[in-house]
Amino acid sequence: QVQLVESGGGLVQPGGSLRLSCAASGSMSSINVLAWYRQAPGKQRELVASITSGNTKYADTVKGRFTISRDNAKNTVYLQMNSLKPEDTAVYYCNAATVVGGTSPYVYWGPGTQVTVSS
Repeated sequence: QVQLVESGGGLVQPGGSLRLSCAASGSMSSINVLAWYRQAPGKQRELVASITSGNTKYADTVKGRFTISRDNAKNTVYLQMNSLKPEDTAVYYCNAATVVGGTSPYVYWGPGTQVTVSS
């Protein structure tokens, strides 16, 4: 079983930067995809970025501004957010999953951390 805890959220002005961290505990041996999702009030949860052993991908809305990375030795995944916009305001969730053949038999979520971009 895997437990995830996000940190680093807060209030930032438009154009500012913030780095989110997700610390994982438990057995990560079966996890092959790490990701960040976000959910704004009144909106569906959306995939922001994901990372595997050989690839990263981003939502079109954050390409060029956000960077996902991981430190396997520390069991931590990060989301560096630059040039933040008010529309980036949301609760950000860390996600870890085992993906095989297009299915995810094991999926874990953190409790989320609030990011507010406002002047």
